[in-house]
Formats: sequence, C-alpha cells, structure tokens
Amino acid sequence: MLTAARTGAAVLSALLLAGTAAAPALADSPSPSATVAVPTGLYGQGDPTYDGVWRQSLALAALAAVKAVPADSAVGWLTGQQCADGGWPSFRADTAAACDATTEDSNATAVAVQALAALGGHQDAVDKGVQWLKANQNADGSWAYNPGNPGDANSTGLAVTALIAAKADPATVARSGRSGYDGLALFQVGCAAPADQRGAFAYQPDPAGALAANALASAQAALGAAGGRLPVTNTNTVDAAPKALACPAGAAAQPVPRADSAEAAAAYLTDRLAAGEQHLMLTLPGATPTPDWTATAWAVLSLVQSGHAKQATGAVDWLAAQGSTWTKGGTDASATATLVLVAKAAQRDPSHFGGTDLVQQLTAAGPALKSGPSSATAAATAAKKDDKGGVSTLWVIGVGLLIGVGGGLLLSLQRRRGAQGSAGKPGK
Repeated sequence: MLTAARTGAAVLSALLLAGTAAAPALADSPSPSATVAVPTGLYGQGDPTYDGVWRQSLALAALAAVKAVPADSAVGWLTGQQCADGGWPSFRADTAAACDATTEDSNATAVAVQALAALGGHQDAVDKGVQWLKANQNADGSWAYNPGNPGDANSTGLAVTALIAAKADPATVARSGRSGYDGLALFQVGCAAPADQRGAFAYQPDPAGALAANALASAQAALGAAGGRLPVTNTNTVDAAPKALACPAGAAAQPVPRADSAEAAAAYLTDRLAAGEQHLMLTLPGATPTPDWTATAWAVLSLVQSGHAKQATGAVDWLAAQGSTWTKGGTDASATATLVLVAKAAQRDPSHFGGTDLVQQLTAAGPALKSGPSSATAAATAAKKDDKGGVSTLWVIGVGLLIGVGGGLLLSLQRRRGAQGSAGKPGK
C-alpha cells in the first residue's frame, strides 16, 4: 500500500524509494479515513491516522530545540498514545482500548522517545519506549518498521538515535550477539559497490542480497551512525571534508567498519548534495525525479552531527529558499518542525529562516505554549478568549504585536483558531 497519505512520516519516503520490496511492512497498517477528527493537543490539521505520533514528536523536539515549553495537552497527547508495552503506533484513535501490537511501529516509538527525552521529565515513558525497542530488535541487530518483519536502514537508524537520546548505548543493545550498530552495518554500501555509492545506505537488500544507495535511508541512517539524536546540536565542527571509504585489497567482501561508518556516509551525502545542486532527489519507478526535502533535511542533520556543518551549508541555503513549498506555507507541521531542527542544527535563526518565522508557524499549528522563545511568538500562540466569551487583554496585546510585524502572522493565527476542532483531512 504505497499511499501519499503517509508522506508526513519518514518511513513512507523510505518505502516509496525502496519500491515494492517494502510492501509487507505495511500489511498491518490501518486504512485511511476521511472522518478522523484532529485531537486536542495535536500539531497540524491533517488526518493523524498515519503520522500523528511522528509529527507530534518532531514538533515537540523542535520546540525543545528553541527552548519553548509546550502545552500540557500537547505532551499529554503524545504520552497518551503510548501502549502498555512501551511502544507507540502511528496513531491511536481510542486510547481507552488496549493496543493492537501489530500496529505499533519502531519509527513512531523512536521519535517519541527522542522528543520526550529532549523535553525532560518523562523518564518512565522514555524507559518503557527503550524496553520496547530492545524487545523488538531483530536477531541480526536491526529493527523493522513493524516487529516481525525484516529490518531496514531507516527504522534501524531511528532506533539507534532513540537509544542514544535515552542514554542507552546502541553498542550494548544486542540480540543474538548482534548490536544496533551491527544491524545498521547490514545496510551500508561498502567496497563491493561502485565508488560513487560507497558509504551510502540501502533501504533493504534486494532479493539477491545486493545493496543499492537510497537517499532517505542514507540521510536518516547516517545520523545514527554518527552517534546523533534529535534535536541535533552543532558542537563538533571540523573544516576538513569527510573521508570517502577506503577500499584496500580484500575489503570488497567486508562490511563498512564501525569506525569508518559515519565518515563514509557523510562523504556520500556531500557528493550527492553537490551533484544535485545542494539537494537530494526523490526517484520513483516510472516517475520524473523530484526534489526530496525530507532526505535533504535529514542529510543536513547527519552532516552537522558528523562534524561537517560546512559541507551542509549549501543544503541549508537551499532549504531556506525552498522550504515554504515543503511546509505548504507552514500548514505541514511535520515539515515545519523538521526545518526548525535543521535551522537550529545549522546555527541559523529559525524565526527568520529564508525570511520565514518557522517558530511562529509551528506554534500556530498547535495549542498555546506555556512559554516561548520570544514575546511575539508567545503572544501569537497564547491568544484566546476569556471565560466570559469576551476578548482577553492578552489577545489585544497580541493583535498589536502582530500588526507591528505584519498581517501575515495574524492570518496564520486566525486560520489555526478557526480550524481547531474541525475534522482532519486525509493525506498530505
């Protein structure tokens, strides 16, 4: 089931890029619904069936990155989605009912763990999420999207970053003697491949066991290989270009060594960004290649984490110039949150990223913050009517601030307020 309704979550992009080989992983996914209402506390107005936990986790991680304190309803919505065994599904419509274990997935669990770890104060939920990841690790060290399926690079990379965020060393999280890093190595393209693919990650091996470079798999798995987690911080920048994978005699049959994994992936991503005018491409069978904003954004995060922020500069500039197309003017909460994470990782100002206030756009897509990074943003998102139905003093102040910085912000706020409580629309 390759449906556009799932484009908000990274797994869909991976599945689309991988073609039909990944179809079994979606066998237990719920069917899309045009009648699912957007729950109170959730960021974004789209149907949450396929990406509710994913986009909420990215939004909360992004807010943590800009030192904003989200509403209790936003955090409570995410923790309320967690199942009794510690895993998260993409979305639970009825949290009073017991979870169907077949709907729990490693991607939702991994990003939820990272978001809650970044916010702090939710150690029980984080610990339960980590235990779920440990319990559902494959015997080869990898993780599948849904437990019981073959592992893939994206899911394994996300699980590794979640373990890192929770301070659980992926090198010691193992099944049958195979660690999370061993699982990640299964998908990294080594010396047997052409030179221009070495260091990349494949989504999954093909039926013959061969690995083919995949843009999104490479970008997401590379963050785990570099020891990163969300949100990424730029603390280890070096000036030198990443080192391409060295291939001495006899290396063709060997997996990429752990010590070389992050550098090799960074070298591949750097080369692909340069070849694509500083962005990665989405290539589907029978379709014209198109820019892949998701893969490009994750490539930036991975390059910064590996110490190569300089090599990510061009991609950051491209995202700043083109990001409004991806975020649909800020209405796509998942894309907007990801750009906030990119801006912070690249040490750019997310409140003026390509001329756009991403923080305001993100906060306008969800419940009012407890506190925000700026008075203008706080006023824009905290505006509401008083208990008697009249206009509160804070709303009056907020309007004045918004008039001062431009009517576009007021329009965005009004759209958010008018959309609250309405039914979500399917797809993105």
